[in-house]
Amino acid sequence: MNVKVKPLDVNDKQNTIKVLLVEDDEDDYVLTRTLVSTKENANIRLDWVDNYPAAVDAVCQNNYDVYLVDYRLGENTGIDLIQEATRAGCHAPMILLTGQDDLSVDLSALEKGAADYLVKGRIDAQLLGRSIRYALKQAEVLSELSEKENKYRSLFERSIDAIFVTDSQLRFQDANPSVQHLLGYSRDELKSLNPLRLFAAGDDFRKLRFYVREYEQVKDFETVLISKTGRKRDCLVSVWAVEDGSGKPEWYQGIVRDITDQKKAQQELIIAEKLSMTGKIARSIAHEVRNPLTNLSLALDQLREELPPEDDYYTMYTDIIRRNVDRIGQLITEMLNSSKPRDLDRKPQDVNKVVQETLQLVSDRLKLKSMLLSTDFGTEDCTALIDREQVKTALLNIFINAVEAMEPGKGILTVRTRCTDDDKVCITILDNGSGISEENRQRLFDPFFTGKQGGMGLGLTTTQNIVNSHRGSIEVESQVGQGTTFRLNFPR
Repeated sequence: MNVKVKPLDVNDKQNTIKVLLVEDDEDDYVLTRTLVSTKENANIRLDWVDNYPAAVDAVCQNNYDVYLVDYRLGENTGIDLIQEATRAGCHAPMILLTGQDDLSVDLSALEKGAADYLVKGRIDAQLLGRSIRYALKQAEVLSELSEKENKYRSLFERSIDAIFVTDSQLRFQDANPSVQHLLGYSRDELKSLNPLRLFAAGDDFRKLRFYVREYEQVKDFETVLISKTGRKRDCLVSVWAVEDGSGKPEWYQGIVRDITDQKKAQQELIIAEKLSMTGKIARSIAHEVRNPLTNLSLALDQLREELPPEDDYYTMYTDIIRRNVDRIGQLITEMLNSSKPRDLDRKPQDVNKVVQETLQLVSDRLKLKSMLLSTDFGTEDCTALIDREQVKTALLNIFINAVEAMEPGKGILTVRTRCTDDDKVCITILDNGSGISEENRQRLFDPFFTGKQGGMGLGLTTTQNIVNSHRGSIEVESQVGQGTTFRLNFPR
């Protein structure tokens, strides 16, 4: 490699700008050396290479602060060298030198990464020195910006929180991996997706967009988002505007926090407290009622012995008293059973088989009412550690309620099982019956709440207690006139 070096004053070493001239014409090198030899350019050290391979080798070693590159380099061009430097990871600024003032070359050079473009016949010492110092300063600023960008990009990409960027219409422009994990869409899919599709309630999206446009920010907007697989998640969405130079919103950025597990934990705590309170009330009632009920039963037996046995009039009334005494006793027993913690005999069980056995218990009801049964059992291993008989009791209560909610001849009971990504077995039960109002859905598991004539309202309370004893969860969705969906989740 032919390298020539301009002599350097020892006092200038600390502030030296190392410049490499890539030029195949020695006369042009001499002229350039003369320009950097002036007093104002005393801190510039100029080296020279006269061919393209040597220039590529020098660029790869990355030993220079600035490169002065001739446009014509034999079969190659200075723009080729700039591209080669970019591929080699060299970020030192490159100033392109050319013999003619060609706008197309100028634009091409800047597009490829050149820091400046100088016409040889118009260069003087002051212009060359200023161009070198400016290119070096610009490179420092760009390097600092790149470092900051990489830092914030790293925070963006690695954040546990789901962070996104949108345009003025709230359409995705960028999203970090946490958003992709939460919603199940890739970054490219999100960019082409209508955000309205992510909201379980379309009105929520319209409200969010209105608040953002009206107040330029919204904090902890609670909504339900739907993933690509149809999974619903309770989320808090915060969005704020990023303004342009004139103070107008240019784009928006936001954070999504998944609070599904948090809400479930709160709900389970409330349910546990309710069951605990119900149990205390049940035990108190049982104690206060059973004693006089026992006395009433004994008195009735004594009365029957003293009344004429052949008198139908007396027999009718004593039978009524006996039936109601027994019913009160049964009611108290079931109330105690529905509220007390279950002693579980948990063993590994195939959930598919447990569901199939339970469906056999309601098959006669379905046939008598001319209803259809649709099943879709997961093909994966759906084994869970459960109490077989108690889970069958919980399922049976839901199946019977579903059958009774549907119209004979039109009812369709659909049962599905799946193993979920969070290591649970999910049993989904759907009916196309009358549905449940939101007000009643909130009270569905309360003791003694029932919509059936003659029902005691303890079946679903028992079901919930069984599921909770397994550390599982139960979810209900319903629309009046369209049907109801129960989802039971048991940990594997």
